[in-house]
Amino acid sequence: MKFCFADRMANMNGTATREIFKLLSRPEIISFAGGLPATEALPVKALGEICNELLSSPAAYKLLQYGTTEGYPPLTDAIIETVKEFGVNAERENVLVISGGQQGIDLMCKSFLNAGDVVLVENPTYLAALQIFNSYQAKAVGVRADENGIDIADLEAKIKLHKPKFVYLVPTFSNPTGKTYSEQHRKEIARVTAKHGLPVLEDDPYARLRFSGEKINALYHYAQDDNVVYLASFSKILSPGLRVGGAVGNAEIIRKMAICKQGTDLHTSSLAQAIAAEYCRKGLLKPAVKASLPLYASRKNAMMLGIERYMPSEFVHTNPDGGLFVWGEFAGRKLDTAKLLNRAVERNVAYIQGSVFYADGSGQNTIRLNYSNVSEEKIDEGMKALGDFFKEEISKAKN
Repeated sequence: MKFCFADRMANMNGTATREIFKLLSRPEIISFAGGLPATEALPVKALGEICNELLSSPAAYKLLQYGTTEGYPPLTDAIIETVKEFGVNAERENVLVISGGQQGIDLMCKSFLNAGDVVLVENPTYLAALQIFNSYQAKAVGVRADENGIDIADLEAKIKLHKPKFVYLVPTFSNPTGKTYSEQHRKEIARVTAKHGLPVLEDDPYARLRFSGEKINALYHYAQDDNVVYLASFSKILSPGLRVGGAVGNAEIIRKMAICKQGTDLHTSSLAQAIAAEYCRKGLLKPAVKASLPLYASRKNAMMLGIERYMPSEFVHTNPDGGLFVWGEFAGRKLDTAKLLNRAVERNVAYIQGSVFYADGSGQNTIRLNYSNVSEEKIDEGMKALGDFFKEEISKAKN
């Protein structure tokens, strides 16, 4: 039978990170491809105890019933308290509990995008966001960027040219590059977007995973026209399996997103919300995150050392102060890292090809590496295999 799928499915594929897992069935493969928090950082015991307490309480039945779309009030209050750390001040009417940060991207799209609309993004940007924009038949247009963030002049030029519906940014420890926008850059983005009456979707799942450098307030903090929607997530700092996060923003936008959520999943799991809320109420979140930072720092440093020891001299890379990712480019080389991936996997090491993070599909000579869920020993072993592989490929290309 030939099925007649919606037009929006024509250009949609599974994200590279999901698809690559199909290649990684062999346990001997060292994967730098995912974006998982460290297994050691998952608070299994604490969450088990909280879950037992909640389901043993007289009000347990409420957590197994339907809840309000806007969210479980104790979790809403916990989110309000948590985001204050980065200069994000809000009331309950400004918060929507979401099923992971990625749902926040989807609900923003549902609220704003018509087929053919434009969203401006940093080039490169989060690949799942590009897939979501595509699902709404919108066009993502990349804005040039450097180590401080997107090019302000290019941003303003593309706002005038494309009349976008909103801008999507990951300003702190970006996925995929690991870069962080400077405070001045955030102020400039706030100024330019307010000037043009343009909403900004600020995706911020990594800011608490800072292991060096000085904290910077969220872009939301510098907004001049209440035009920034801030996405907070518990996926990287508590558990990705709980699928819990929060969208914070203008009350009118949050209301539209809530209406869209009603038709998507009605509400985020009541039990998952209660577990996250209780974890915060007990004061466990901050110390647990703090305790995880030396582990992430150690693994990032192991990757930096592995790059220095083993990767070819043409490999130019970031050195982030936090988050989960390192971004690299084979400067001056025409390597197609997407075509080379399967052969790297044959060497028992994996990465993500950089081209999937570009709105225009460029960046063929770039890769993203993840260090968070691999031991220091395996990072060294994997980087040696990856370095040997790319040195051979570069040598072939020269001959």
